[in-house]
Amino acid sequence: MENFVGDLSLKKYEDYVNVFDALSHPARIKIIGILAEGRQYVSELARLVNISRPLLYMHLKKLEAARLVTSTMELSDSGKAMKFYALEDFDLRITREMLRQLSEHIIIENPDGKER
Repeated sequence: MENFVGDLSLKKYEDYVNVFDALSHPARIKIIGILAEGRQYVSELARLVNISRPLLYMHLKKLEAARLVTSTMELSDSGKAMKFYALEDFDLRITREMLRQLSEHIIIENPDGKER
């Protein structure tokens, strides 16, 4: 099965870099685990992850850039704006062959500026 995140079909090296980067921190994995149970209001999500809201927003920004989560603003009954986050649908399978194919698109330059 082809890997996808939300409506994005992962095909290019850069697509995977964003996802791998987003999944590279334990707090972001924790956020994904919580959102897998259902959408959450920002303040409640910060409490569940046990981090400050500014730090939570930093992690959510990475997850949104990778298209793993989405956000919506809603008004409460009292008229207060509330931001909710939800997990996108995704299916990721990492195999040796997939990583081998991605590696073909990576160019690493030596300090002398020569490519390898």
